[in-house]
Amino acid sequence: VSKMSSHTAETNQRKTCNEVMEQAKDKKPWFGIEQEYTLLDTDGHPFGWPKNGFPGPQGPYYCGVGANKVYGRDIIEAHYRACLYAGVKIAGCNAEVMPAQWEFQVGPCEGIDMGDHLWIGRYLLHRVAEDFGVVVTLDPKPIEGDWNGAGAHCNYSTLQMREDGGIKYIEDAIEKLSKHHVRHIKAYDPKEGKDNERRLTGFHETSSIHDFSAGIANRGASIRIPRQVAEEKKGYLEDRRPSSNCDPYAVTEVIVRTTCFD
Repeated sequence: VSKMSSHTAETNQRKTCNEVMEQAKDKKPWFGIEQEYTLLDTDGHPFGWPKNGFPGPQGPYYCGVGANKVYGRDIIEAHYRACLYAGVKIAGCNAEVMPAQWEFQVGPCEGIDMGDHLWIGRYLLHRVAEDFGVVVTLDPKPIEGDWNGAGAHCNYSTLQMREDGGIKYIEDAIEKLSKHHVRHIKAYDPKEGKDNERRLTGFHETSSIHDFSAGIANRGASIRIPRQVAEEKKGYLEDRRPSSNCDPYAVTEVIVRTTCFD
Protein backbone atom coordinates (compact mmCIF):
# COMPACT_ATOMS: atom_id res chain seq x y z
CA VAL A 1 0.00 0.00 0.00
CA SER A 2 1.46 3.33 -1.08
CA LYS A 3 0.48 6.99 -0.84
CA MET A 4 -0.16 9.20 -3.86
CA SER A 5 3.48 10.28 -3.56
CA SER A 6 4.48 6.63 -4.14
CA HIS A 7 5.95 6.49 -0.65
CA THR A 8 5.00 3.48 1.46
CA ALA A 9 2.05 4.15 3.78
CA GLU A 10 2.87 4.18 7.50
CA THR A 11 0.51 1.26 8.11
CA ASN A 12 2.09 -0.89 5.40
CA GLN A 13 4.14 -3.41 7.36
CA ARG A 14 4.38 -5.78 4.41
CA LYS A 15 7.24 -3.96 2.66
CA THR A 16 9.79 -4.27 5.47
CA CYS A 17 8.53 -7.75 6.34
CA ASN A 18 9.13 -8.90 2.76
CA GLU A 19 12.65 -7.43 2.83
CA VAL A 20 13.46 -9.34 6.03
CA MET A 21 11.99 -12.58 4.67
CA GLU A 22 14.13 -12.26 1.54
CA GLN A 23 17.24 -11.86 3.69
CA ALA A 24 16.28 -14.92 5.75
CA LYS A 25 15.23 -17.03 2.78
CA ASP A 26 18.01 -19.60 3.33
CA LYS A 27 16.70 -20.17 6.89
CA LYS A 28 13.34 -21.28 5.46
CA PRO A 29 11.19 -19.69 8.20
CA TRP A 30 7.82 -21.41 8.57
CA PHE A 31 4.86 -19.97 10.42
CA GLY A 32 1.41 -21.07 11.49
CA ILE A 33 -0.95 -18.58 13.16
CA GLU A 34 -3.95 -19.51 15.30
CA GLN A 35 -6.42 -16.68 14.72
CA GLU A 36 -8.94 -16.31 17.55
CA TYR A 37 -11.99 -14.07 17.18
CA THR A 38 -15.43 -13.46 18.68
CA LEU A 39 -18.84 -13.39 17.00
CA LEU A 40 -21.18 -10.53 17.95
CA ASP A 41 -24.75 -9.58 17.19
CA THR A 42 -25.10 -6.27 15.34
CA ASP A 43 -25.80 -4.61 18.71
CA GLY A 44 -22.32 -5.62 19.91
CA HIS A 45 -23.57 -8.37 22.25
CA PRO A 46 -21.76 -11.74 22.00
CA PHE A 47 -23.58 -13.99 19.55
CA GLY A 48 -25.79 -16.56 21.27
CA TRP A 49 -25.39 -15.08 24.76
CA PRO A 50 -28.51 -14.34 26.86
CA LYS A 51 -29.58 -10.73 26.35
CA ASN A 52 -30.12 -10.07 30.05
CA GLY A 53 -27.33 -12.09 31.60
CA PHE A 54 -24.39 -14.36 30.97
CA PRO A 55 -23.91 -17.96 29.86
CA GLY A 56 -22.60 -20.53 32.32
CA PRO A 57 -18.93 -20.41 33.37
CA GLN A 58 -16.18 -21.41 30.96
CA GLY A 59 -15.38 -25.10 30.73
CA PRO A 60 -17.76 -26.94 28.40
CA TYR A 61 -17.40 -24.67 25.37
CA TYR A 62 -13.85 -25.40 24.15
CA CYS A 63 -14.08 -27.68 21.09
CA GLY A 64 -17.67 -28.26 22.20
CA VAL A 65 -20.59 -29.77 20.33
CA GLY A 66 -24.28 -29.09 20.79
CA ALA A 67 -26.43 -25.99 20.45
CA ASN A 68 -26.11 -25.26 24.18
CA LYS A 69 -22.30 -25.12 23.95
CA VAL A 70 -21.37 -23.61 20.58
CA TYR A 71 -22.91 -20.73 18.69
CA GLY A 72 -22.38 -20.05 14.99
CA ARG A 73 -20.81 -23.23 13.64
CA ASP A 74 -22.55 -22.73 10.27
CA ILE A 75 -20.67 -19.42 9.92
CA ILE A 76 -17.36 -21.04 10.80
CA GLU A 77 -17.80 -23.88 8.33
CA ALA A 78 -18.87 -21.49 5.56
CA HIS A 79 -15.70 -19.49 6.21
CA TYR A 80 -13.60 -22.66 6.11
CA ARG A 81 -15.02 -23.59 2.70
CA ALA A 82 -14.52 -20.05 1.40
CA CYS A 83 -10.85 -20.19 2.40
CA LEU A 84 -10.37 -23.56 0.71
CA TYR A 85 -12.02 -22.26 -2.45
CA ALA A 86 -9.84 -19.12 -2.43
CA GLY A 87 -6.62 -21.06 -1.91
CA VAL A 88 -5.95 -19.80 1.61
CA LYS A 89 -3.75 -22.27 3.50
CA ILE A 90 -6.32 -22.82 6.24
CA ALA A 91 -5.50 -25.83 8.41
CA GLY A 92 -8.49 -26.10 10.73
CA CYS A 93 -10.99 -24.38 13.00
CA ASN A 94 -12.46 -24.98 16.45
CA ALA A 95 -14.69 -23.51 19.14
CA GLU A 96 -12.69 -21.67 21.79
CA VAL A 97 -12.86 -21.36 25.59
CA MET A 98 -15.35 -18.49 25.72
CA PRO A 99 -18.77 -19.10 24.13
CA ALA A 100 -19.09 -17.29 20.75
CA GLN A 101 -15.29 -17.31 20.49
CA TRP A 102 -13.73 -19.32 17.67
CA GLU A 103 -10.38 -19.93 16.05
CA PHE A 104 -9.05 -20.80 12.63
CA GLN A 105 -5.49 -21.81 11.87
CA VAL A 106 -3.48 -20.81 8.80
CA GLY A 107 -0.22 -22.50 7.81
CA PRO A 108 2.36 -23.74 7.58
CA CYS A 109 3.37 -20.79 5.41
CA GLU A 110 6.90 -19.80 4.48
CA GLY A 111 8.09 -16.22 4.80
CA ILE A 112 5.82 -13.46 3.54
CA ASP A 113 3.06 -15.94 2.68
CA MET A 114 2.02 -16.05 6.35
CA GLY A 115 0.84 -12.46 6.42
CA ASP A 116 -0.71 -12.67 2.97
CA HIS A 117 -2.78 -15.77 3.71
CA LEU A 118 -3.92 -14.60 7.15
CA TRP A 119 -5.05 -11.20 5.84
CA ILE A 120 -7.16 -12.86 3.15
CA GLY A 121 -8.49 -15.35 5.71
CA ARG A 122 -9.58 -12.44 7.92
CA TYR A 123 -11.22 -10.64 5.02
CA LEU A 124 -13.18 -13.74 4.07
CA LEU A 125 -14.25 -14.19 7.70
CA HIS A 126 -15.77 -10.70 7.83
CA ARG A 127 -17.35 -11.18 4.41
CA VAL A 128 -18.92 -14.55 5.24
CA ALA A 129 -20.18 -13.35 8.65
CA GLU A 130 -21.83 -10.42 6.86
CA ASP A 131 -24.00 -12.88 4.92
CA PHE A 132 -25.24 -14.27 8.25
CA GLY A 133 -25.92 -10.84 9.77
CA VAL A 134 -23.18 -11.37 12.35
CA VAL A 135 -20.22 -9.15 13.28
CA VAL A 136 -16.66 -10.41 13.83
CA THR A 137 -14.42 -8.68 16.35
CA LEU A 138 -10.68 -9.22 16.68
CA ASP A 139 -10.60 -7.33 19.99
CA PRO A 140 -8.18 -9.22 22.28
CA LYS A 141 -10.45 -8.80 25.32
CA PRO A 142 -14.01 -8.22 24.09
CA ILE A 143 -15.65 -9.16 27.41
CA GLU A 144 -14.15 -8.07 30.72
CA GLY A 145 -14.20 -10.38 33.71
CA ASP A 146 -13.67 -14.12 34.02
CA TRP A 147 -13.62 -14.77 30.27
CA ASN A 148 -10.73 -15.68 28.01
CA GLY A 149 -9.29 -13.07 25.70
CA ALA A 150 -8.38 -13.66 22.06
CA GLY A 151 -4.90 -14.09 20.66
CA ALA A 152 -3.06 -15.01 17.49
CA HIS A 153 -0.53 -17.57 18.71
CA CYS A 154 2.35 -17.75 16.25
CA ASN A 155 4.03 -21.10 15.67
CA TYR A 156 7.50 -20.66 14.22
CA SER A 157 10.44 -22.73 13.04
CA THR A 158 13.49 -22.56 10.81
CA LEU A 159 14.96 -25.43 8.81
CA GLN A 160 17.56 -26.04 11.53
CA MET A 161 14.83 -26.33 14.17
CA ARG A 162 12.94 -28.89 12.12
CA GLU A 163 15.95 -31.14 11.55
CA ASP A 164 17.29 -33.76 14.00
CA GLY A 165 18.72 -32.08 17.08
CA GLY A 166 16.78 -28.93 16.29
CA ILE A 167 15.87 -28.40 19.95
CA LYS A 168 19.25 -26.64 20.37
CA TYR A 169 18.23 -24.02 17.82
CA ILE A 170 14.78 -23.70 19.38
CA GLU A 171 16.38 -23.01 22.76
CA ASP A 172 18.79 -20.53 21.16
CA ALA A 173 15.83 -18.71 19.60
CA ILE A 174 14.01 -18.57 22.94
CA GLU A 175 17.12 -17.11 24.58
CA LYS A 176 17.21 -14.37 21.93
CA LEU A 177 13.48 -13.71 22.32
CA SER A 178 13.91 -13.36 26.08
CA LYS A 179 16.25 -10.39 25.55
CA HIS A 180 13.78 -8.44 23.41
CA HIS A 181 10.48 -8.92 25.23
CA VAL A 182 9.50 -5.23 25.18
CA ARG A 183 10.25 -4.88 21.47
CA HIS A 184 8.02 -7.85 20.71
CA ILE A 185 5.17 -6.65 22.94
CA LYS A 186 5.19 -3.35 21.02
CA ALA A 187 4.99 -5.22 17.71
CA TYR A 188 2.28 -7.65 18.79
CA ASP A 189 -0.74 -5.34 18.75
CA PRO A 190 -1.67 -2.15 16.85
CA LYS A 191 -1.45 0.00 19.99
CA GLU A 192 2.08 -1.12 20.90
CA GLY A 193 0.96 -3.22 23.86
CA LYS A 194 -2.05 -1.27 25.12
CA ASP A 195 -4.54 -3.74 23.61
CA ASN A 196 -2.58 -6.76 24.84
CA GLU A 197 -2.33 -5.28 28.32
CA ARG A 198 -6.01 -6.12 28.80
CA ARG A 199 -5.37 -9.73 27.72
CA LEU A 200 -1.89 -10.71 28.95
CA THR A 201 -2.67 -10.74 32.66
CA GLY A 202 -1.16 -14.06 33.70
CA PHE A 203 -4.65 -15.55 33.89
CA HIS A 204 -6.95 -17.25 31.36
CA GLU A 205 -4.12 -19.18 29.67
CA THR A 206 -1.88 -16.14 29.19
CA SER A 207 1.48 -14.96 30.46
CA SER A 208 2.03 -11.60 32.14
CA ILE A 209 2.74 -8.78 29.71
CA HIS A 210 5.50 -7.58 32.05
CA ASP A 211 7.55 -10.81 32.19
CA PHE A 212 9.07 -13.20 29.67
CA SER A 213 8.69 -16.92 30.32
CA ALA A 214 9.04 -20.20 28.47
CA GLY A 215 8.06 -23.77 29.22
CA ILE A 216 7.19 -27.18 27.86
CA ALA A 217 3.43 -27.62 27.27
CA ASN A 218 2.83 -24.49 29.37
CA ARG A 219 -0.11 -22.42 28.12
CA GLY A 220 0.67 -19.78 30.72
CA ALA A 221 4.11 -19.00 29.26
CA SER A 222 5.19 -16.40 26.71
CA ILE A 223 6.78 -19.16 24.63
CA ARG A 224 5.46 -22.72 24.71
CA ILE A 225 7.50 -25.70 23.53
CA PRO A 226 4.94 -28.36 22.55
CA ARG A 227 5.36 -31.65 24.43
CA GLN A 228 5.90 -33.59 21.21
CA VAL A 229 8.69 -31.19 20.21
CA ALA A 230 10.42 -31.70 23.57
CA GLU A 231 10.18 -35.47 23.15
CA GLU A 232 11.39 -35.55 19.54
CA LYS A 233 13.96 -32.80 20.18
CA LYS A 234 13.05 -30.96 17.00
CA GLY A 235 10.14 -29.00 15.57
CA TYR A 236 8.90 -25.53 16.43
CA LEU A 237 8.06 -23.05 19.17
CA GLU A 238 4.79 -21.25 19.88
CA ASP A 239 4.83 -17.54 20.71
CA ARG A 240 1.58 -17.01 22.63
CA ARG A 241 1.93 -13.23 23.03
CA PRO A 242 0.53 -11.78 19.75
CA SER A 243 -2.98 -10.35 20.12
CA SER A 244 -5.91 -11.35 17.92
CA ASN A 245 -5.81 -7.95 16.20
CA CYS A 246 -2.07 -8.07 15.51
CA ASP A 247 -0.53 -7.26 12.15
CA PRO A 248 0.87 -10.63 10.99
CA TYR A 249 3.53 -8.87 8.92
CA ALA A 250 4.81 -7.04 12.02
CA VAL A 251 4.71 -10.24 14.10
CA THR A 252 6.56 -12.47 11.65
CA GLU A 253 9.07 -9.74 10.81
CA VAL A 254 10.12 -9.11 14.40
CA ILE A 255 10.38 -12.84 15.15
CA VAL A 256 12.73 -13.37 12.22
CA ARG A 257 14.74 -10.23 13.02
CA THR A 258 15.26 -11.37 16.61
CA THR A 259 15.96 -15.05 16.02
CA CYS A 260 17.89 -14.91 12.75
CA PHE A 261 19.77 -11.60 12.80
CA ASP A 262 20.23 -10.37 16.39
